[in-house]
Amino acid sequence: MSLSSRLRAWAAGLRRDWKRHIRSLALFAGVLLAVQLWQTRDVAGGPLPGAALDAPLAVLAGGGVRQSSLRAEIAALQAAHPGRNIGLYVWADWCPICKTIQGTVNGLTQDHPVITVAMQSGPPEKVSRYMASRGLAWHTVVDPQSAIPGALGFGAVPAFAVVTPTGELRWPTVGLTSGWGLRARLWLAR
Repeated sequence: MSLSSRLRAWAAGLRRDWKRHIRSLALFAGVLLAVQLWQTRDVAGGPLPGAALDAPLAVLAGGGVRQSSLRAEIAALQAAHPGRNIGLYVWADWCPICKTIQGTVNGLTQDHPVITVAMQSGPPEKVSRYMASRGLAWHTVVDPQSAIPGALGFGAVPAFAVVTPTGELRWPTVGLTSGWGLRARLWLAR
């Protein structure tokens, strides 16, 4: 059987079974949506909640370490980028999926204001060394006790959400996400 006849047979099968393929795709999309909704079920939408966001933590930015809170860092980014949504990315150095999407997050930081939270990754010096070894120049709050993800309702990493200019948390996601998916969330939260 020649290649062209195989391709014709394959195309005929697709035409004949297109409804079954559409149903399979719809089922797959439904399962993905259900898993995503379940993973983000505890994420608090609306205004940023919790005193944990006001706790002083180490912040890695511009090659230095200083003390600040996540809420203060978000306010500073909002002042520097008025009217723009801010990406909030929660990660850990031990997370294999976080390592997989580091390039995606790096690309996102080139176009959008993003603040990251390094949870359960050790003291600031260790996180700084890790970031330097991976070439990551992220604006990062170091949260060794995971108080921030807990206050926001994230139970796993990687996690991403959008902080709107009015300070609301929107469009959360947990797990592997594409660059297009992250950018779409930032755009949809307008």
